[in-house]
Amino acid sequence: MKLCRAITLLLCTALSAFAQERFEVGVNAPLLPHREKGRLLIVLSREGTPEPRMAIGKTEIASACVFARDAGNFGAGSTLAVTTSDEYYPHDPLPCGERKSALHPFPRGEYYVQAVFDFNRDIRGPGSPGNLYSRVKKVFIDPEKRGSVHLELSLCVPPDDLPPDGEYVKFVRVRSRLLSDFHGRPIYLRAGILLPRDFDREPSRRYPIVISTGGFGGAYDRVRNSMEANSRLRKAWLADSLPRMVFLFPDGRGPFGDPYQVNSDNNGPYGDALLTELIPYVENRFRAIGTPDARFLQGGSTGGWVSLALQVFYPDSFNGAWAGSPDGVDFRAFQLVDIYSDSNAFVNASGFERPASRRVNGDVVTTMRHEVQVENVTGNGDSYTLSGGQWGSWNAVYGPRGADGKPAPLWDRKTGRIDHAVAEHWKKYDLRMILEANWKTLGPRLKDKLHIWVGDADDYFLNNGVHLLDNFLSRAHPAPGGYIRYGPGKGHTGMPISTYDLLKEMQDNYERTAR
Repeated sequence: MKLCRAITLLLCTALSAFAQERFEVGVNAPLLPHREKGRLLIVLSREGTPEPRMAIGKTEIASACVFARDAGNFGAGSTLAVTTSDEYYPHDPLPCGERKSALHPFPRGEYYVQAVFDFNRDIRGPGSPGNLYSRVKKVFIDPEKRGSVHLELSLCVPPDDLPPDGEYVKFVRVRSRLLSDFHGRPIYLRAGILLPRDFDREPSRRYPIVISTGGFGGAYDRVRNSMEANSRLRKAWLADSLPRMVFLFPDGRGPFGDPYQVNSDNNGPYGDALLTELIPYVENRFRAIGTPDARFLQGGSTGGWVSLALQVFYPDSFNGAWAGSPDGVDFRAFQLVDIYSDSNAFVNASGFERPASRRVNGDVVTTMRHEVQVENVTGNGDSYTLSGGQWGSWNAVYGPRGADGKPAPLWDRKTGRIDHAVAEHWKKYDLRMILEANWKTLGPRLKDKLHIWVGDADDYFLNNGVHLLDNFLSRAHPAPGGYIRYGPGKGHTGMPISTYDLLKEMQDNYERTAR
């Protein structure tokens, strides 16, 4: 017993020393004249380039170390300390890629350190416009000694001003009445627009429109890269044979992360805002035909799910969805979690840690517990539910609002235990469940409109959900038309067809249904 007490005392003493490493952060007064609340993060990296802050949110086990805590009433004249006893990642094993002791999160040596204050409440994430960060500072840290590192928030992420327009690429910003009323403050919808060749030379011509949703958190200005001088899309886009259409790229960023462009209890009526505010505005300004038979949906990963969901939730408003590697379309296979029957998201029924991602050869890259912990660090209140990351975004979109006004967690942030009462609310977004329960009325309205492709070795196990959806659609009456295709040995990729073939399939749908 005495030996146990001695070991306990020694451990507590060591942990006390471990907890004393402090990072004291102040702020340049003109950058934050009013007190704000948000999340203060400290990043330690062995490399100074790229800046350490760019590693925030990365899930690699050898990534930079990130420590964080909530910051309330923070601003000019105040100093806040983040210590190594605050929430952090990566956790065991081997944080920073070379952990030497179970008592210290990183070994003795030189580090590049940077502080970030994340407080933008309309676009969630450390790199969001208006957030503050410090200059990179090179320091020597010895975990065996108590010490402090002083940092000042002296730099600001630039505002989200619209980029300049180009010949084919345009940008729009529309104040959403629906979302502004929901959130009680001005909320804007941003989008990039890709115009067809000869748009200005044929002023009387009108075009079908394609709503193209990107991967997770895809910003609206991603369209800029599509028409660079040597891009593959530019060559195809300007070819004589390509069907002429307008592309609309909505912004994939919102108050709780990616809003997935659908109505939800926490994000508000994003789906209705897209359909009744943004799309009509773009159709009118850029000479789109403006009828449901001339509207199409396309996307991959997050955008794949969004495309399918918008087609299912608004079956008469679009004339087809083309989805590559869509996020979970059946929540019995939410990656590897069955949210309805599993008791824990982190540990499977056999008692093993549940994988979250893999390589094509099956080798595990990350686990559920690890990925959620990354978001616990970046999320307000030490919770993934307010991180703006992938798991936090899903939770905000699919889940209910809790009694505290925040997204109710599907599972406990530390134990992974699933709350099945919350899972009941998620059924509103389980696409397979919705289709199966309502196929008698939905089936005829979705004829030839669903097109899905997924790799059978998808990095995030998304093929499992597609197979479950396929099991239903393959026996559904009336038959759905469209297609579901699989890529044997293929991982997480988009639609494996050319731009020409994609637009030709859309054009065929339009010509078949146009009145």
